[in-house]
Formats: sequence, C-alpha cells, structure tokens
Amino acid sequence: MAFGSMFCCGKFSDRSERGKKQQAWRVFSLKELHAATNNFNYDNKLGEGGFGSVYWGQLWDGSQIAVKRLKVWSNKAEMEFSVEVEILARVQHKNLLTLRGYCAEGQERLIIYDYMPNLSLLSHLHGQHSAECHLDWNRRMKIAVGAADGIAYLHNQATPHIIHRDIKASNVLLDSDFQARVADFGFAKLIPDGVTHVTTRVKGTLGYLAPEYAMLGKANKSCDVYSFGILLLELASGRKPIEKLTPVMKRSITDWALPLVCERKFDEVADPKLKGKYVEEELKRVVMVALLCAHSRPEKRPTMLDVVELLKGTSKEKLAELENIELFKALQVADYNDETSPAEDSSDFISEEKDSKQELKEEIGLRDENDH
Repeated sequence: MAFGSMFCCGKFSDRSERGKKQQAWRVFSLKELHAATNNFNYDNKLGEGGFGSVYWGQLWDGSQIAVKRLKVWSNKAEMEFSVEVEILARVQHKNLLTLRGYCAEGQERLIIYDYMPNLSLLSHLHGQHSAECHLDWNRRMKIAVGAADGIAYLHNQATPHIIHRDIKASNVLLDSDFQARVADFGFAKLIPDGVTHVTTRVKGTLGYLAPEYAMLGKANKSCDVYSFGILLLELASGRKPIEKLTPVMKRSITDWALPLVCERKFDEVADPKLKGKYVEEELKRVVMVALLCAHSRPEKRPTMLDVVELLKGTSKEKLAELENIELFKALQVADYNDETSPAEDSSDFISEEKDSKQELKEEIGLRDENDH
C-alpha cells in the first residue's frame, strides 16, 4: 500500500469532528525540517536506533519538535512509518505522544512529534540522567499511573483497539512535568472487534517479551500487560529487565524480585537511589502489580484497566485480593516465569521480517535503548 493512499479520501482529514481537544497534525516540507534541525546537525541528535535517528528542532514560531528520520528507505521501513503515522493520527490521550505531522518526499520519511524535554524513562533509570536522581517516588508513581492509563486507552478506547508490542523504558517519554507519554507505535497492531489475538512473527525487545508471544508469535493485549509489568519493576527497582550475572549467565528482573516479595522484603526491591524515601504501601502495591502483570501464564494477568485501578489504590477490595494471591504466598519462581528467550543472542531486539534463525539473529540489536 502506498503511504499516500492512507491519507487520501479524507480518511484522517476531518479532524474537526473528533472533538476540540484533538490537536491537528500537518504535512511538513523537507526544507522546513532542514531549517528546524540545522540540516539534521549532529549536535541536534537526541538518539539513534535501527530505524534511524531522532533530532531536536525548533520551528519558525519557536515551538520545539522531535523529528524521527528513517535511515534508509525500504518496504519494511515504509510499513513501520505508515503504521506509526496512522495510529498516532487515530489516538489522542494525555499519556500518548502527540503527532505533529509527517514528511514523505522522495525517499525521505520523517515523523514529527512534540519535543519531550525530559527525554525517556530509560535515560533517567539507566542513562544520561540516572546520576541526577530526578525521579523521586511521587514522580515514579505519576509515571506508572500515566503510562498505564495511556496503554489502557489503546486497549479499550481506541477504535479499533491497539496493541503496542514494544512497551519498554525507552518508549516512555517524559514531558516538562514528568508526565508519561507512551511513544513509538511502529510495531503496533490494530485489533478488530471480536478478535482476541493476532498471530505474527515476533517483534519487540528481549526482557520485555511475554513468553507465549516470544515462542508462539500470538500477540494480544496481555502481551502488553506483561511488558508493562517488567517496566513497573524497572521503575520501582532501578534495575534492568535482564541482569548479567556472569558472561554466560543472566537473570530476569522477575526472578530476582519474586523471592524478595514472597519474603516481604520490599525495601530490598526499592531503587537504592530513592534512599528509603518512598511510600511503603505504594511500593508494595507497585511491585505486586508488576509481578502479577509479568506472570508467565496469560490468564493470570490483570487487564490494563485493572492495573490502573490497582495502582491508584481506589479499591480496597481488589488490594486485599492482591495480597492474597497464591503467587506471593510461596516461592514458585520456576512455575512463575521461565525466562525463555526466542533467540540465543545477547542483544535485545527482535524483528519480524526474517524467517530463519540465522536471519533473525542478523536483525537483532536494531534498536538502541537510548532512542527517543
């Protein structure tokens, strides 16, 4: 499908009927984006990944933008570009990254977003801002609830429903108030009414992939829930999804956290950077919700609407049920989560474009976790 055909016949043009709150996107010229980014100057680069690079820019009216520029044109890149623009044009939520527009001239493919001055959650947990300790507990709770709200919107209110397929710390961006904005919809799938899952080649990031999706390629909403559970644990603990114990041994964040939770040692799960400054009941809630989300059995996972309610702590009944879940009463790590990897590689990215194992390995590592 040619990219331009997606926007013909007014498919997304009549935005006035979508409500006054929705911000209109527009088509940018390549000349305008060259001017905004100082000709895509290296000093303007915010991040880089397999798709290409993201640049900071400033428009003639003074507003700041982030410009994702695809590295090379290909059918695969065109499809990812088309999917992301189509989905961003469909959705509008305070916890989803806003589309400002796109540019498709010749073989250039660019997507323009609002600039997020506090970059990504990844940069604060493990990257360039991690030493500055900007994320106190209140901000972490705000990010957890906000990201959950955004994903719940995709799963339940967007039409058709949307599964993200690549929820991770680098895809949760932070605005000037540290409000979470879920970003990067290049892997997303639209789920028509009545369809429970889509079978597809595996795509995503190791450490965040639900085991049934990694092994069988069955993508559904619960796969996003699993990824969000890993993200929650990462947010609470400051640890990465997979930890290298030795050059050949790895441990998942869930295998590390579950024994501590079963022994009620929540203080040992908390990020040391917090220096003990957190609300104990909230930390306990976040960690238990995270582990339930990341259960290896999809039917045991909550929905994202449940997750939002649990994180907000609005239902004492549901919080009491959470406390009494069998998972947290006895150590069942082996049954809980067998961290089976679909590829024998130390890198963390899976692409769905190749069939054979060797070809799959060649595609691993395309995305840099520091991309914006």
